[in-house]
Amino acid sequence: MSIIGTIVIGFIVGLVARFVKPGDDRMGLLFTTVVGIVGAFVGQFLGQALGIYSSNEPAGFIGAVVGAVVILALIKAFTGNRRRIA
Repeated sequence: MSIIGTIVIGFIVGLVARFVKPGDDRMGLLFTTVVGIVGAFVGQFLGQALGIYSSNEPAGFIGAVVGAVVILALIKAFTGNRRRIA
């Protein structure tokens, strides 16, 4: 996949993760995209390492969203009650 494709998918995954995770996550579009891309890498690594799915399966999108939600939860845990990220 190209860099542009990765950024677009990361943005979509980041938006879905922010929608799924409860709470107020005030962050910009750039940080949403970064969270989506990092979450996609985390979800892909864990899903394939645990043998849940292999490369190029539709379940990878779900794994990416789960990974992004985990990243958002970690960010919330480390930043506490700060008003704005990024």
